[in-house]
Amino acid sequence: ARLFAGKLRAAGFNFRYQIKPRGAKWKGLTFVLTGTLPSLSRDEAKVKIEALGGKVSGSVSKKTSFVLAGEDAGTKLEKARQWGVKVIDEAQFLAMMDEAPSSHGAG
Repeated sequence: ARLFAGKLRAAGFNFRYQIKPRGAKWKGLTFVLTGTLPSLSRDEAKVKIEALGGKVSGSVSKKTSFVLAGEDAGTKLEKARQWGVKVIDEAQFLAMMDEAPSSHGAG
């Protein structure tokens, strides 16, 4: 597979969203994305979450671990506050990626 990927790169293919799996440190965590993030697209954030074992959901519930909110966040942000779900911004999200796995838990 590596040889094939190397040939594709040599031919000019760009693996834009390639992220090396770093384990399952976010296993059991569910994220909801809302609003416009400063530097990441929602697809990029989703890839990062899934690479760390987390899930991305389209709606907020009591089982949601974090709502990643950007500018112009709407009803998902309001619902997160109603349910008491932790709301984070992009900077907090990126910092969490570098934290030790035991520094936060599900729920």
